[in-house]
Amino acid sequence: MAGELCVCDLAWPRPYSCHVVESRPKARGGEKTRDVIVETALRLFRERGYEATTMRAIAAEAGVSVGNAYYYFASKEQLVQAYYDRAQEAHEAACRELLAAERRFADRLSGVLRAWVAVSEPYHAFAVKFYKHASEPGNPLSPFSGESAPAREAAIAIYRQVVEGAADRIDAELREELPELLWLSSLGVILFWVHDTSPGCARTYRLIEVMVPLIDRLVGLSHLPGLRGVTKDFITAMRELRT
Repeated sequence: MAGELCVCDLAWPRPYSCHVVESRPKARGGEKTRDVIVETALRLFRERGYEATTMRAIAAEAGVSVGNAYYYFASKEQLVQAYYDRAQEAHEAACRELLAAERRFADRLSGVLRAWVAVSEPYHAFAVKFYKHASEPGNPLSPFSGESAPAREAAIAIYRQVVEGAADRIDAELREELPELLWLSSLGVILFWVHDTSPGCARTYRLIEVMVPLIDRLVGLSHLPGLRGVTKDFITAMRELRT
């Protein structure tokens, strides 16, 4: 069904009901045209590849003039930003039930990471084509660019929910910095996923399975007296690098 995603195979640590979530509400008028252009572009990116798809081809397939396509999106990069936004909305919806029910930090983090892989699966085949542009400093598609700020902040907000809703004991200063650190670690998962050729991205799921307990252990040790100094030094270094 166009515009919908089935959240069935996320394999939470505990069973959750399978349901279909709308990635965005129905649009009217100009926004409907905008949505048609985005959906057409994403389909062509999947079918032809990112670089081989032109704005003229997108306009023709969407049934709009080239000028109209450029009215809504000044470039293909802006269309990819629209994909980022849609993927983020789908990820938030896929995580909602898990974050409302689970209280263990490890289960919350694992579920959120697995949900991202699940909702991104339809775009895996062509992701490598535009993620290479995202790795270029200064490119609008970079996760650190100004253009990517809305999607970046929304992603960090999900990890903030992971931390704030966890019942585990976590060092207070680390708890404040942890959402952004988790988002940075998720970029490593994304890079691994882009190059994962295993069936159903099984190796990426295995990476999450191995990585989360290690993060959970480090976070759990952060409040111990003998490690508070190390935790504080790490946080200080991260804050310095951010400025």
